[in-house]
Amino acid sequence: MADAADTASGPVLEIAGPRATIRLNRPKHLNRLQAEDLGELLTLFDRIEADPAIRVLVLTGTGRAFSAGYDLNSVAERAVSASEQQSAGSAFEVVVNRLEDLSVPTICRLNGGVYGGSTDLALACDFRIGVDTAEMFMPAARLGLHYYKSGIQRYVTRLGVDNAKMLFLTAQKISAPEMLRIGYLTAMVSLDLLDEEVDKVATILAGNAPKAMAGMKRAINEFARGELDEAAADARHRESMRGDEIKEGIKAFAEKRAPRF
Repeated sequence: MADAADTASGPVLEIAGPRATIRLNRPKHLNRLQAEDLGELLTLFDRIEADPAIRVLVLTGTGRAFSAGYDLNSVAERAVSASEQQSAGSAFEVVVNRLEDLSVPTICRLNGGVYGGSTDLALACDFRIGVDTAEMFMPAARLGLHYYKSGIQRYVTRLGVDNAKMLFLTAQKISAPEMLRIGYLTAMVSLDLLDEEVDKVATILAGNAPKAMAGMKRAINEFARGELDEAAADARHRESMRGDEIKEGIKAFAEKRAPRF
């Protein structure tokens, strides 16, 4: 994957077969997200989810960092505004929650450091594969910011109470090995092996049954949030037992070949 761009821009979408890649593309500012990028990301998420040919999404950044988070100038402007408006935090929260609930499986390709709100953006992905030189920190306590509820919930449910407290309350930077130890990273590799590892996981996900994965991903996320729709999960299970995917899966197993979903 190319790690260079001629000019900075909003998020860039690339589609290759069953794989979509969204690349944050403001490398001179460590891919800091601007207000206009949030709407563009939502549009891209809708486009990906509407295309049945897309089976997996990879989210990454251009250059030496994944992302420096949301533009603090925008946060400051909204903090001092006398008019009622959607807060910068709530606008960002909508994007991160939408990413978490995307029906296709998602991989965050952490090509470098991840900071601020973008630590939550990456955490909303199903898998996080990062380089061994990556680092992260959540500076909310230093900025006097109480982070939004769903972001704190993601930290707690994915990383545990103690790790969430360590990251939020101390606002200390941690290295890639520590990110791996606490479960923030799914896998850690050297830069020269990053694409190989991402490709391996993306290929596996793209080859699995999309409806079954989408349903199980939804159930797992609902379990984590303590809001499982039991009736809907049970209905998806029962429907899968009569669906085309299980017929192909069982046939492929019997014929000792890869299934074609």
